Amino acid sequence: MRPRTPFNAWSLIRGGLSRQRLWQPQWRKAEPKKSYDVVIIGGGGHGLATAYYLAARHGLRNVAVLEKGWIGGGNTGRNTTVIRSNYFYPESAAFYDYALTQYEQLSRELDYNIMFSRRGMWVLAHDPHQRDRMRHSANAMRLNGVDSEFHDAGGVYAAIPGLNPDPRHRIWGGLLQPRGGTARHDAVAWAYARAADAHGIDIIEQCEVTGFELVGGRVAGVKTSRGMIGCGKVGVAVAGHSSDIARLAGLTLPIQSYALQAFVTEPVKPCLDTVVMSPATGAYVSQTDKGELVLGAGLDLYLSYAQRGNLPWMERAAQGLVDLFPQFSRLRFLRQWAGICDVTRDSSPIIDESAVAGLHFSCGWGTGGFKAIPAGGVCLAHHLAAGERHPLAAFASFERFATGRLVDEAGAAGIAH
Repeated sequence: MRPRTPFNAWSLIRGGLSRQRLWQPQWRKAEPKKSYDVVIIGGGGHGLATAYYLAARHGLRNVAVLEKGWIGGGNTGRNTTVIRSNYFYPESAAFYDYALTQYEQLSRELDYNIMFSRRGMWVLAHDPHQRDRMRHSANAMRLNGVDSEFHDAGGVYAAIPGLNPDPRHRIWGGLLQPRGGTARHDAVAWAYARAADAHGIDIIEQCEVTGFELVGGRVAGVKTSRGMIGCGKVGVAVAGHSSDIARLAGLTLPIQSYALQAFVTEPVKPCLDTVVMSPATGAYVSQTDKGELVLGAGLDLYLSYAQRGNLPWMERAAQGLVDLFPQFSRLRFLRQWAGICDVTRDSSPIIDESAVAGLHFSCGWGTGGFKAIPAGGVCLAHHLAAGERHPLAAFASFERFATGRLVDEAGAAGIAH
């Protein structure tokens, strides 16, 4: 492994005394080699995690990560940072709970503070039907080994101070996952990049993929803006742009891409110590360590690659927030943006080898890609190294769209990410 500056009390003191001049770059600005054993397309969380696990768990170090922009500049830096595993079906519950378990110890493993905060995740019920369904969901999650608690309206108000006692959409109860929480999104990308670089992985930014070299129906190289790069296998982890990359190889993926809206308010003193999601209003909210409120809304109702925000979703998110917490009505928005989500027909991901031999995809994450990063990286790395799907990703195949063995998590995926 390459030596790297440890993050500890002494290194902080040493950095401060040197006026911050002694810090080393967190990863090298690598130049592309002529060929690699594996090329990963996409320098976000999933791509960097895949590269790290290829080296750390499978001993594959002749690996490159290609990113057309900068590390973490795509969806990894454009989400609302919520981490949870409150899914309904056993396959999804096992997958996302594994990811949550990895997040809980990731700072120690990667020697980098990702600012994981276990603050709990609430989903509110706004009518008797939602309340009954949440009771059912809580039981299903416990059977799947996922922590979950159903609370009546009194329990919800006792646990979430400041909640409107008389909202437009009455609160009938709520589903809590105590282990849910948040993490710093860019820190997750930087932590995996730093750890991958320490294992000798080449991280190549400003390197756009423009095509593939195929020999006998198998991938043999990647055409890029920085020249041809030969490779034995390719892993694609580019979120909403997966269809674009697939078309370069003559493939059509069973996904559609939508923009997902999010917002940040001006900072205030700590007042919200949990994540609250309201299906009836279409809004969810948490507070960052800096005091800002992070709001999520919903998917645009049309296919798009535009990463800009829009006023209708801002208005709807603000209405939902003020209905739940009237005291926030005078807060001002600071930023608004959108991330591009690749949505499958059953709202479950794809981690599988495509019809082009050696070309693997990690896609279809919809609104849930950030919370799945550790599990997605482990599973794609396993498939690339071992040539077979990881048991956790057995459900995440291409063939399920032909056989009909779908894992329909539209209810759990929703917008509560």
